[in-house]
Amino acid sequence: MADVRTPVQTAQPTMEHLLKVIQEGFTALKRDSLDPLICSRGKDLVFAFFSRGVSNYFCLFQCWLTFAPIADQTAQYFHISMDQVNWLSMIYLIVGVPFGFGTTWILDMLGLKTSLILSSWLNLAGCAVQLLSVAFFIPHESWKFPLLMVGQTLGALAQPLVLFSPTKLAATWFPEQQRATANMISSMANPLGILFANILSPLLVKKPSSMPLLLGVYAVPAAIACFLTMVAIRQKVPPTPPSAGAANSTSEPFFTGIKMLLKNKAYLMLMICFGGGIGVFTSFSALLQQIVCVRGYSNTFAGLCGALFIVFGILGAFVCGLYVDRTKKFMETTKINFCLTAFASIGFALVSRLRDQPYGLAVICSLFGLLGFSIYPVGMELGVECSYPVGEATSAGLIFVSGQLQGALFILLLPALAQPVTADGSACQVGVGAALDWTVPTLVLAAICSLEACCFALLFHTEYKRVSAEDDEVSSALLQGAATE
Repeated sequence: MADVRTPVQTAQPTMEHLLKVIQEGFTALKRDSLDPLICSRGKDLVFAFFSRGVSNYFCLFQCWLTFAPIADQTAQYFHISMDQVNWLSMIYLIVGVPFGFGTTWILDMLGLKTSLILSSWLNLAGCAVQLLSVAFFIPHESWKFPLLMVGQTLGALAQPLVLFSPTKLAATWFPEQQRATANMISSMANPLGILFANILSPLLVKKPSSMPLLLGVYAVPAAIACFLTMVAIRQKVPPTPPSAGAANSTSEPFFTGIKMLLKNKAYLMLMICFGGGIGVFTSFSALLQQIVCVRGYSNTFAGLCGALFIVFGILGAFVCGLYVDRTKKFMETTKINFCLTAFASIGFALVSRLRDQPYGLAVICSLFGLLGFSIYPVGMELGVECSYPVGEATSAGLIFVSGQLQGALFILLLPALAQPVTADGSACQVGVGAALDWTVPTLVLAAICSLEACCFALLFHTEYKRVSAEDDEVSSALLQGAATE
């Protein structure tokens, strides 16, 4: 059971006053005569935002999709097939399933500090092995791809430790009126990493021989993030709890929480449908270059579409996070945007069949990201609301495990449905593999997205259990205060 800590009964600072509070906190560190409450609040927020920044920076360069925007170039350099290139992305999904359960235990029992430090070292080790795979002194070409897979596997072990943490970070460090926004900012760090992969990979790899340069560039921020994580993260929780829920944390033990989630019908529906949405976006990001290159679009343009997908997604998530923080309409927001995302997936399936339509394809990718990514942090918060008092990392972790499983299934299934075509009119620089017509796979992906959106909109209903519990805590505190007076 988590420790019960008594919160200081003061109004919580808003994000708009962050800079002022931080300045007060630093001033308090220098002046012993200043109100110790201000000092505590300042230090708490300084650390909360700084630790979030470190985790975001680390997640930013955890580019598990490094090779997806340059799949054809990767196949040529390592002398492998396109299916083997897809395994470089899919290994993250497969490893994330069993290790995801361990991650939820680490976050709930050992805390954010342990999770982030462990993930930073695993990620750095993975980048080092990847760089070794392209070293000039490797005696046999056949050794390169296995070494690359080992590096990807180490990075895959690091990924859940960061991806599962936003809900825990928001609940531990932020008051209830800021949790969805805090979750949004933390959650969007991983898409930012995908954004950089979509932009940098095609720019750095114009020809297969540039692969060592790419891996060298990606190793630098991993080393910096590891150093920052070791130096900066020193506390597990803030001295002053930011909310009644954080102060009176009654999270269930790990295995008890798992049993409660598996008996919670609303949570199971969210886990399947929202996890399916994560799987759709994962497979879309991994396969986008292969889908559009066969219609004559270059790797650079495919990377641009992926970047627009992420940029507009972050914008949508920011707006939805602020809206939900103010209105607490988790369920309504998620349902509406999920259904609109299904329409966008249908639009992509249709437009991606056409040649010489760069503007249309860019617009539909932007809409797909704007509508789909916007529900990502809100859905994570909804998972916590419908599963309370189960730990935040446990509720978020099972949704991610569901998304990893479905994403891996989609990445295996969709290429099998694609039909071989001739290279005429194709921009795919195909090595060992062959260019494929993705008409059927994209229609199937749109159908899956539409089915899960309909099921979620019609069948998912829940109470906001954490909000209700915190309201009860506040009411009880007010009654006790009135009785004392």
